[in-house]
Amino acid sequence: MANTPQAKKRARQNEKRFAINKARRSRIRTFLRTVEEAIESGDKEAATAALRAAQPELMRGVTKGVYHKNTASRKVSRLSARVKSLG
Repeated sequence: MANTPQAKKRARQNEKRFAINKARRSRIRTFLRTVEEAIESGDKEAATAALRAAQPELMRGVTKGVYHKNTASRKVSRLSARVKSLG
């Protein structure tokens, strides 16, 4: 357990930040899941709309430090290629 006041404060901040990041990751995963489901159903319009909604969420995760920039770009690229191949 943390002994110094600074270490105790850092522990509190880490717990708070962990909860925020967990919520962000969960939200992004939900957006990605909707894209995946639209692709599975074969509905190109729904998949395109879901991808348009998911892209800013993913990139917001990058700016907030939840995902690395290359990871988000790779996910967007692969999803958009799969959406494009529909239809």
